Formats: sequence, C-alpha cells, structure tokens
Amino acid sequence: MSNIHQSAVIEEGASIHPTAKIGPYCVIDSGVSIGADTVLKSHVAVAGKTSIGDACTVFPFASIGHAPQDLKFHGEDSEVQIGDHCVIREHVTINPGTAGGGALTKIGNDCLIMVAAHIAHDCRVGNHVILVNNATLGGHVVIDDFAIIGGLSAVHQFVRIGAHAMIGGASGVETDIIPFGSATGNRAVLGGLNLTGMKRRGFSRDEIHALRNAYKRLFGNDGTFQERTSLIAEEFPNSDVVKTVLDFINGETKRGFCQPQ
Repeated sequence: MSNIHQSAVIEEGASIHPTAKIGPYCVIDSGVSIGADTVLKSHVAVAGKTSIGDACTVFPFASIGHAPQDLKFHGEDSEVQIGDHCVIREHVTINPGTAGGGALTKIGNDCLIMVAAHIAHDCRVGNHVILVNNATLGGHVVIDDFAIIGGLSAVHQFVRIGAHAMIGGASGVETDIIPFGSATGNRAVLGGLNLTGMKRRGFSRDEIHALRNAYKRLFGNDGTFQERTSLIAEEFPNSDVVKTVLDFINGETKRGFCQPQ
C-alpha cells in the first residue's frame, strides 16, 4: 500500500484502512485496527487488541496497547479503544485494561493527549478531554467530557473527574472532582468553579448563576454533605448544570470528594 512506509513492520492480521497513513519504523501487531484517514507519523508502536478510530494523528514514539503496569496482569485478553479525531503526541503511553477492571481502556472522540501523558489500565476518558504534557492517570480513572488535566498532574487510581472540570498544573488528585470544578495543589483542593471554561463553551448566565449559588450551598457549613445535596436538589429542580453535579455526587465513588480548603 502506498500509504505505508516500507520500513514499517505490520503483522499479518492487522486491519488498516486504505486511507490511513503509516510512517517510517512504526510497529503494528496483528490485533490492531486503524481507521480511515488516521496518521501514524513515525516510530509508533501499537500492540495487542487496540482500535484507533478515524482521522486521528499519532506522533513519534507513542506506545499504545502494550501490557499494563499492573502486577495483577497475567496476559489476559484486554483491549484499548480510541475514538475519532484524537491527537496523541510524542511519547504518550496508553495501556490496555485488566480482568479486574473490565478489560478495557477507552478514550472518546476529539481528545488531545499531549507529550508524555500516561493513561493507565482500565481508564475511561470521555470526549473533548485534554491531558497536558506529562499528565498521569492511575488505573481505573474516569475522566468525563471536556475535562482538562494540567501538565505534570497525577490522578490517583479510581478517581473520577467530572465533566468540564479543570485540574491545575502539577497537582496531585486523590479524590473525585465535581463537574465544573476547578482544583489545584500538591494535594489538590477545590478552588471554585471552572467559570472561564463554562463561558467559552456557551453556558448561559442563568446556568452559571445557578451553579455558583448551588456550589456555595453545597460546601457551606449547614448540616451534613448529604443533607446539603438533598437541599440543592429541591432548590434547583430545573437547572441542568446543577443536576449534572448532583448526578455525579450520587454516583459510585471509591475516593470521596475533593473539598475547598
């Protein structure tokens, strides 16, 4: 195929769309699937049962689908799924799932995974997510749509990051970050709401106002956290953004919730 460089090593059985471009010295295993118009620049290694969607770009020395860094992994059948229109920059590592986590690491559409970021086994990354340089996700982390993880940040295993949340650079995230939350710190604390991100994505003034009021009540001093959650549900029954936060809080958590300092 004219789109595959002669120095690329591709095992028999790999599925590569005729419009995909495979650059010099790429190594692709037999279980890999690569979609239409996707480009592997050079020196990209894709292993195992890995699927990369359409119109993605993968830069040199990315490693996708190789065995996870988990001592409990014993070669079980697991996979990596990457959606469409993703950009995966140099030296990124993405590991497949394990039997204990559903055997799947999944990345949505339109994600930007910047230099040397790491996505560990069994992570679930939504759509339009950005991982800045050297951001690191431990195993089983869930990142919802439009979240941004700052450079040099580390997210503890099993942590959830809500939609539209913003994690500042060089942060250590040990607990769940609510949707629209903004957190930073050596041991990250909640610093408020990602209002700049909300404005950029077209949320209305009324939605932002409702969420700000709900945030103040949620992290106030009256009653327990659960009591305040119930009160907010009654006070803002028609706010979609508040409902997004409440649904997240009422979901399963293994790490608890990040709080203001």
